[in-house]
Amino acid sequence: MKSHLLLTASGPLLILTSHESLLDPNLLEKLKHKGIGKFVAFEVPVSLARERYGGHFRAVESDLHETDDLRVLDFNGQRVFQLFRFHELGAPILQEQP
Repeated sequence: MKSHLLLTASGPLLILTSHESLLDPNLLEKLKHKGIGKFVAFEVPVSLARERYGGHFRAVESDLHETDDLRVLDFNGQRVFQLFRFHELGAPILQEQP
């Protein structure tokens, strides 16, 4: 499982996914269907997301299935920015789909 902070046109959100890479074509297609075709992303260590979100993380994680491999952990950008510091995040990933 991976956790990513996405900075999108409609605001930041934190997702959980079972895809190995954020650039997996299947995951990118799912994001595009949700209106997310362009973003800047940072990998968030799953252990850190689990620690910061506690029970909410466990509830979302337990609902993540192979056939439903993308879950939004948090869509409140203010909270996401308060919970994580930039030095805790991975290198930025830039994605823009046509």
